[in-house]
Amino acid sequence: MGGKYRVTGKAYPRMRRPRRRGKLVLSAVAAVVALGLAGWGTLQVVDVFTGGDKQASAADRPKTCPSPSASASAPAKVLPKPAAIKVNVYNATSRSGLAKSAADELEKRGFVIGKVDNAPAAYDKKVPGTGLLLGAPTAADGSFPVLGTQLPDAERKTDARRTGEVDLIIGTKFKAFSTPAAAASALSALTKPAPAPSSC
Repeated sequence: MGGKYRVTGKAYPRMRRPRRRGKLVLSAVAAVVALGLAGWGTLQVVDVFTGGDKQASAADRPKTCPSPSASASAPAKVLPKPAAIKVNVYNATSRSGLAKSAADELEKRGFVIGKVDNAPAAYDKKVPGTGLLLGAPTAADGSFPVLGTQLPDAERKTDARRTGEVDLIIGTKFKAFSTPAAAASALSALTKPAPAPSSC
């Protein structure tokens, strides 16, 4: 061979491959990443078998609420039975016999009937709705809700009386009482225990 690679004497030129530093750096980075992943995986396996997740604080865990069935309920509301309610039935309309027929129907449904007559002058022809329930202040949370299941749209009003009887004054828009099934369902809803408010 000629040129600088020409052999002259006993010395031979050494031919070295060019250094590739890029490959060395890339290999080193890949090795570090592989070691890091291996270490992280080992920690995860150790946590699974040693219950490391149980050591998490309560604040880091999701808050769970008890089911509605497990939560405490407010006590059921105690209301008087129809047999414990005395009702005076008055007719404030121009239709004759309405007080008598209404009283007979309420008696079939278990109520005790008192007076049956035309409405007093203060209410005669002056009840524009289906009816008016009139009683002592204590009736607001007792007799009124029970009698109101028979005539849901009736207005409610208290007066100064001290007796437990209730007046039902039939108004001009009265057509009929609720069906027995609808009245029973409404009464059941009134006495059902109310769920306690959730703190979640």
